[in-house]
Amino acid sequence: MSGQVKRAGILAPLFSLYSKNSLGIGDFSDLKLLVDFAHQSGNSIIQLLPMNEVGAVFCPYDSLSSFALEPMYLAPDSRPKDIEKKFPVGKTRVNYGIKQAKINLFKDAYLKLKDPFPEELEKFAQENSYWLWDFALFKVLKEHNQGKAWYDWEYEFSNRDKKALEHFRKEYAEEINFQIWLQWVAFKQFSQVKRYAASKQVFLKGDLPILVSRDSADVWQHPEFFKLEFAAGAPPDMYCALGQRWGMPTYNWEQIAADNYTYLKEKLRFAQNFYDILRIDHVVGLFRIWSIPYNEPQENQGLNGSFDPADERQWEGHGRNILSVILNNTKMQVCAEDLGVIPWACTK
Repeated sequence: MSGQVKRAGILAPLFSLYSKNSLGIGDFSDLKLLVDFAHQSGNSIIQLLPMNEVGAVFCPYDSLSSFALEPMYLAPDSRPKDIEKKFPVGKTRVNYGIKQAKINLFKDAYLKLKDPFPEELEKFAQENSYWLWDFALFKVLKEHNQGKAWYDWEYEFSNRDKKALEHFRKEYAEEINFQIWLQWVAFKQFSQVKRYAASKQVFLKGDLPILVSRDSADVWQHPEFFKLEFAAGAPPDMYCALGQRWGMPTYNWEQIAADNYTYLKEKLRFAQNFYDILRIDHVVGLFRIWSIPYNEPQENQGLNGSFDPADERQWEGHGRNILSVILNNTKMQVCAEDLGVIPWACTK
């Protein structure tokens, strides 16, 4: 985006959109209709809620991955009448059973392919090898553990024993390949939306959550990047006497920095396939975040937490350093969400 131009935009969660062609929930193709509406109404920005794959609570800010796209937003080639009848659109609430129904539908299509792993998919898998193979493995392992959190799996899998994982990869190669194929299809559909929006001079604004679920492929793949002994939240204030406990682990920024911020850079690189603008969720949390001991009783919420870093004198430099990494490693226009009290130490 070039130049300082005053713009108007629309904020929409995809799960709340639908059209006559939707199957149970809004999908990627419905975004093209929203682009048309934005263009016709003089709006030039569409902001979406996070599009990452969600977990059991279907919360876009508590995702299974900072990378993987949500498969329930896939637009199928056909709308089977039985699924259409069971999951009608236009109701007051979404029936999230549509997610598994769609995955089953795409699994049937995948099994009929003569070449399920074409050269284009091989390229996609190679370019996203940082996260994709482990995410696919995580999904299949989770299915074979009846949806249990990774930290409740057998020790050899929860602690990523190389021999055990390699054996599992070979035994369930077809299921793992399907998960990779599913992400590729989602990638193609969402990328098409961005190209369509560009043709209408409409910018897409993404929302990359600051945190990720404790039960996520990210944490399972890189536990060293997270402080699993803590849960993120917010301190007590005039609105919440006990504060808030969100439950996601806080980051171990020292370990992320030691790896040259590759984890953060890869998230940005993948996100810019879909977005022109990126909203930094809870930006003040990059400067300091409220950390609650994980074993603290749930009823205490955020009452007995503390800020990390503990030394207030470090906050400004800590946050500015992370923001510099973000700004220097993306072509997206960056926008900060200002929810939360901005400490004096970060405003000097």
